[in-house]
Amino acid sequence: MNIVIRAYDPADWPQLWPVLEKTFARGDTYAFPVDWTAEETRHAWITVPLATFVAVGKDDQIVGTYYIKANQMGNGAHTANCGYVVSEDFAGLGIATRLCEHSQQEARRLGFLAMQFNFVVATNVRAVSLWQHLGFHKVGTVPRAFRHPEHGLVDAYIMHKWLADRPDHQ
Repeated sequence: MNIVIRAYDPADWPQLWPVLEKTFARGDTYAFPVDWTAEETRHAWITVPLATFVAVGKDDQIVGTYYIKANQMGNGAHTANCGYVVSEDFAGLGIATRLCEHSQQEARRLGFLAMQFNFVVATNVRAVSLWQHLGFHKVGTVPRAFRHPEHGLVDAYIMHKWLADRPDHQ
């Protein structure tokens, strides 16, 4: 699918909100509350992160999004953290791959040395497989950390990738 990834613009919100709302309401991939309001979601996805991007397809339709922020403050701020959502209508078309690749380039541009996903739900096998394919490694497992609506308590993975040319780069 031909998409363009660009910085979020406030005019995108009316189109982005339904994509995020559907994903979070399912309750099977993110630990966000399933009943978050548009304002709560906007705060978490748009206001808190360093930057938010959208993937737009034909006719400027938003088909996916991601945010990027520092994973920690202070001496942990060299590691980026991102969250990704692809519209369920466009799943399986390579959009998540493109978003993740873009986010890694953006992270490097912003000076991040690594990227870490703190909470990848183990039953989200497509995401786990994709992140591994893109060079991320499981560096930890949090047992029964996520209350899945269908599978009950399931594990969550911490996944990490070094982005800098050399691991000793400071």
